[in-house]
Amino acid sequence: MALTGCSWLVLSAAFLSVGAEISITPEPAQPAEGDNVTLTVHGLLGEPLAYNWYAGPTLNVIYLVASYIVSTGDETPGPAHTGREAVRPDGGLDIWGILPGHSGTYILQTLNRQLQTEVGYGYLQVYEILAQPVVMANDTALVERRDTLRLMCSSPSPAEVRWFFNGEALPIAVRLGQSPDGRVLTRHGVRREEAGAYQCEVWNPVSVSRSEPINLTVYFGPERVAILQDSTTRTGCTIKLDFNMSLTLWCVSQSCPEPEYVWAFNGRALKNGRDHLNISSMTAAQEGTYTCIVKNPKTLLSGSASVVVKLSAAAVAMTIVPVPTKPKEGQDVTLTVQGYPKDLLVYAWYRGPASEPNRLLSQLPSGNWIAGPAHTGREVGFANCSLLVQKLNLTDAGRYTLKTVTLQGKTETLEVELQVARECARGGRGRIFSDRGSQKGVLPPP
Repeated sequence: MALTGCSWLVLSAAFLSVGAEISITPEPAQPAEGDNVTLTVHGLLGEPLAYNWYAGPTLNVIYLVASYIVSTGDETPGPAHTGREAVRPDGGLDIWGILPGHSGTYILQTLNRQLQTEVGYGYLQVYEILAQPVVMANDTALVERRDTLRLMCSSPSPAEVRWFFNGEALPIAVRLGQSPDGRVLTRHGVRREEAGAYQCEVWNPVSVSRSEPINLTVYFGPERVAILQDSTTRTGCTIKLDFNMSLTLWCVSQSCPEPEYVWAFNGRALKNGRDHLNISSMTAAQEGTYTCIVKNPKTLLSGSASVVVKLSAAAVAMTIVPVPTKPKEGQDVTLTVQGYPKDLLVYAWYRGPASEPNRLLSQLPSGNWIAGPAHTGREVGFANCSLLVQKLNLTDAGRYTLKTVTLQGKTETLEVELQVARECARGGRGRIFSDRGSQKGVLPPP
């Protein structure tokens, strides 16, 4: 019986099919795009006269790839032929340089000598060589517990997706919400431990491709603000320092990014925007409360810590030191007071013993000072109890007395002897001197 392609199509519609055990499997079983694939047929019975191959869900002529006459080897392409298919004498179908569009259901219809047909079904899945995906984020800089993190793995291919965090597989089920297709990760109220490098990877049985990392920053803090001295936390403590000693206070906190720093002394802001504060020479004027205030410019949160700095007990005693120590006639001298009372109320200077006629000046709690009976117009008082005597003359030599009164009513009196030296008289043969108010005299020339 001779068949042509056209008569085979007519016959295939005229005769009933018989029960068939035909199966179709692709070789290789998981082909990648570009591979050559053979759809191998199993379970053919008898001697087939012809084959019809369809690429589609039904035996519709629009899905016909090709018809093949066994006796002559003639092959007739159908509407679904792509130019890459060829029917084999054993009934198999070769497809060269397969494409993702070749994926789908394939049907083989056979005709035997009894003019009976058999039908077999198979499925072909062609896997793409995957392009590199891209991770997209709603933002790469978020505030902890306030912002939502949303990452999307963008890929043109329908492939499986897995995520990586800092190079390790991400435990999605535990830490992040995942969309049904695995391509979107969501975390409400992002945490600091979730800052780092994120990557997504797409894969199928024949290809895998991982994205470049995208880096996420999570802003937080400041927290645990503390003041350190020599690496020791001193927050809330009292630091006692000897007179004239130096001290460096460090302000630390847990914060991202690095916070802004403001130091305050007894509630007044200091001109210091650094993370440390130096006290170069400790005096009573520097006793008080030091506070470090830190502010995060991203979270807009702030925190603070404070310490109290005091002179040690050994440094409380007052001393008076003339500067310069041996002034000359015509110079200015400052009777510098060290270790004055931190709770000072008023003080007074006297020229000689502490009596009203000898009072040079007094300083009031307001900070203003008033002249006394012994004031010559050349004496000036300062807030630290020091006394400036301007344009010294020989009569300024002698005893000076300082009297202080504290807020608790404690009175303290301290004396100092001022020496005034006179330079050699020009044009003369002798020297006139004054030492601590002693007698003047003329020495004979040597």
